[in-house]
Amino acid sequence: MELIADILLGAGAIGAGIYCFVLGRRLNRFNDLEKGVGGAVAVLSAQVDDLTRTLTAAQQTAAQSAQTLTDLTARAEDMSRRLELQIASLHDLPPETNRTEPVSVPTAAPKRPAPTAPSREGSPLFARRATGTGDAA
Repeated sequence: MELIADILLGAGAIGAGIYCFVLGRRLNRFNDLEKGVGGAVAVLSAQVDDLTRTLTAAQQTAAQSAQTLTDLTARAEDMSRRLELQIASLHDLPPETNRTEPVSVPTAAPKRPAPTAPSREGSPLFARRATGTGDAA
């Protein structure tokens, strides 16, 4: 009976050893940097680093663009105020009286009498005209 128990115990140990060997190989393939999940994690980590650098550069560019836009807006508002002042100062100038060219004043055209509408009393609103082809329309 002891012999059968020793044989079963040895077979169980050999089975556990084979199971551990297979499990170890699978774990090595799982963590392989070329093909397994370890490789996927390494690639994703590199992509996260690249995206972080790209995002930082985009934020800096956006901040510079916003500053440039703010400066241009301030300049445009300043120019707008200057133009408004210049236009307002033009309204204050007296009209020019010393011109070198004579000013032509348009003369009013003689008024024509308004045409009178022909009397329509007794005449129809619509009339049929004869055509040259002889066909009645």
